[in-house]
Amino acid sequence: MIRTAGAADVPAIVALLADDPLGAARERPGDPRYAAAFAEIAADPNQVLVVAERGGEVVGTLQLTFTPGLSRLAALRATIEGVRVRSDQRGAGLGQELVEWAVERARERSAALVQLTTDRSRPDAHRFYERLGFVPSHVGMKLDLNPAATDR
Repeated sequence: MIRTAGAADVPAIVALLADDPLGAARERPGDPRYAAAFAEIAADPNQVLVVAERGGEVVGTLQLTFTPGLSRLAALRATIEGVRVRSDQRGAGLGQELVEWAVERARERSAALVQLTTDRSRPDAHRFYERLGFVPSHVGMKLDLNPAATDR
């Protein structure tokens, strides 16, 4: 079951974000900033944060952001971010269900395209997204505004 996340889901979502080598180094379960960020996400109609449940437990998550723009004839873009599946649930199709759910929501909102980024150190994720029809069409770039922090 995929549903909109609630404030009570925040600890489980953060645990999912921290449940891999990259997240383990940058997430801080229990930090109060997560609750404030959730409140901001929940108040924004262009943000959709969902969780996937199995057996009453949160086992997956993703965030879908809608960005209106002027380029591409004023196209609405949908960005998938923070896709995570609990380690003991990986390989059972849940990640695909989550991404397909997000793509369908983008279609419902008449988005012109769905985009995402994935860390270059995740070749399995690259293959996964390509299998779902995503193409590596752009080079992503970031500017770290807090290089002294460990939560990048």
